[in-house]
Amino acid sequence: MTETVKIGLLGCGNVGAALVELINERREAIEASTGLSLVVSAITVRSASKARPGISSDLLTTDSKAVVADDDIDIIVEVIGGIEPARTLILDALGSGKPVVTANKELLANFGTELYAAADAAGVDLLFEA
Repeated sequence: MTETVKIGLLGCGNVGAALVELINERREAIEASTGLSLVVSAITVRSASKARPGISSDLLTTDSKAVVADDDIDIIVEVIGGIEPARTLILDALGSGKPVVTANKELLANFGTELYAAADAAGVDLLFEA
């Protein structure tokens, strides 16, 4: 039986767009090997009017807080970089019981202790990949 995992993606620059493409290209293989169907349900961007080839404009929003707070989102992937608003958004996601994956090395280097403590307190994972 396949379980659907709905992803809220914070950021759609080079890394975010490549992640969406990779998920779409490898969907069947991921599902076959894990039993998970990964679905990017929302993508936060600075400008929803910018063309993003291969990405449905229906997924785009400029409201990062709404994506983090959305009860239908199972996991948050943060690829916006920098310290703020990434730190606050990750803390909010962890506080609401959502696991987070980040590519933000700068944030983890400066606030990793705080973020991992928040993840531990919420009983969810904070993972990183870049």
